[in-house]
Amino acid sequence: MQLSERTLGQWLEHWAQETPNKEYIVYSDRNLRFTWKEFNKRVDEMAKGLIAIGIENGMHVGIWAANVPDWLTLLYACAKIGAVYVTVNTSYKQTELEYLCENSDMHTLCIVNGEKDSDFVQMVYTMLPELKHCERGHLKSERFPHMRNVIYIGQEKHRGMYNTAEILLLSSMVKERKLAKLKNKVNCHDVVNMQYTSGTTGFPKGVMLSHHNIANNGYLTGEHMKFTSEDKLCCCVPLFHCFGVVLATMNCLTHGCTQVMIERFDPIIVLASVHKERCTAIYGVPTMFIAELHHPMFDLFDVSSLRTGIMAGSLCPVELMKQVEEKMYMKVTSVYGLTEASPGMTATRIDDSFEIRCNTVGRNFEFTEVKVIDPETGKECPVGTQGEMCNRGYNTMKGYYKNAQATADAMDENGYLHSGDLGTMDEEGNYRITGRIKDMIIRGGENIYPREIEEFLYKLDGIKDVQVAGIPSPKYGEVVGAFIILKERAKLTEDDVRDFCRNKISRYKIPKHVFFVNEFPMTGSGKIQKFKLKDIGVQLCKEQGVEII
Repeated sequence: MQLSERTLGQWLEHWAQETPNKEYIVYSDRNLRFTWKEFNKRVDEMAKGLIAIGIENGMHVGIWAANVPDWLTLLYACAKIGAVYVTVNTSYKQTELEYLCENSDMHTLCIVNGEKDSDFVQMVYTMLPELKHCERGHLKSERFPHMRNVIYIGQEKHRGMYNTAEILLLSSMVKERKLAKLKNKVNCHDVVNMQYTSGTTGFPKGVMLSHHNIANNGYLTGEHMKFTSEDKLCCCVPLFHCFGVVLATMNCLTHGCTQVMIERFDPIIVLASVHKERCTAIYGVPTMFIAELHHPMFDLFDVSSLRTGIMAGSLCPVELMKQVEEKMYMKVTSVYGLTEASPGMTATRIDDSFEIRCNTVGRNFEFTEVKVIDPETGKECPVGTQGEMCNRGYNTMKGYYKNAQATADAMDENGYLHSGDLGTMDEEGNYRITGRIKDMIIRGGENIYPREIEEFLYKLDGIKDVQVAGIPSPKYGEVVGAFIILKERAKLTEDDVRDFCRNKISRYKIPKHVFFVNEFPMTGSGKIQKFKLKDIGVQLCKEQGVEII
């Protein structure tokens, strides 16, 4: 096992030569299929089309779309010519979009119609009113001086925008030697992908990731699950997040296996795709697996082809992992990390025991160093002692775009990236995540870690999912609030929850407030926004006439 020096484009061309007729990208719900050779050819045509509209090495190209078929085409086209692919969260609204485009110095933005209640086309016109009056490719915006093009992904035509069909037609204007020249300039240590942190705290920052960062993180992730070219991975997590574009896409790219795509998460489409394509692996955040397991048509699908997968993106309840292993016939692994670590810092391996896979986030990735560091002293914590999870290695980001101070704040003088997460390491080198430094609840001087209470409450029959957050209290500073989603037809009261806790966990850990909710506030990448739970809890207390003491 060793790190690769290949670029993303070189990996793609490798498989196009080695297994040209093997399926690479599959959309089972519309029977759209690309072999490695077919896909590589489309990528080259797209790359030449991008060159034709002025995109060259180092320029920033944004993608604002769900997992549409040309999402990956544009990724690899940018990678081959040395452009930086900037992923835009599909849940972004007007202000967030404008902030990202301005901060990233974006040259070209690729969009679809929209998502849910957001009209992307109209939002782009609001941001760039000049589009309606300028010739395509000649945009001049005072606020966005770097922006030159908007590409609509699809056949529809919009004033001032190219569509993908037109970009592919423009490829005829660019000679092969021009493409070859740009390909030869690309180095594996160049930035290829820029992802903006979810922004759960402060303004989002552009995380610069290289070919070397993400290709190798994807490769090692696949090795942990014993991936081969015969595997078929069902990818239902969003590509704009590291979970999708690295742990899924880079895994398939470096192992030559088939990537079965889901454009937007829908449990029935996921189950049908696994059934039809005989997928051997599947990824998801906990809420996705919950939706699949609890779907009323779950038993109609044959998912016995599954052998492994990853549950990650947020803290994974042990009971849920057990249910997935039993009902979906797969060994669940997990990857822990953050965008700034490309994203994997630690991972469980498929050969690990059930106890390790379900109760830890495994060992550090090969070729990296992970330490648990005391946030106060900066010294490494002994085995079993809680501290901040820190990482150093090939997977560490190149930095935050145009933000040297934030980069310096995130990494210490020894080159360790500080995650902001709390964890412990056991004697076998396996890590457990105990919470976030800022998520920790301090009740009257007592430190309370939400993860501990969440795992405990998940054992109560009738609870489908639970999140714990601190609720402001004049008397204690903070008290425990439990936000619970019930299983279908389950009936629980606040007293039922507290009675379950009594004499089983410390009194100060028992939820003072119990809220039954239908959903949690989520980022577009599937992470639960705990900071919003606090505000929701305060509002619910007011609405219910509950005194906060």
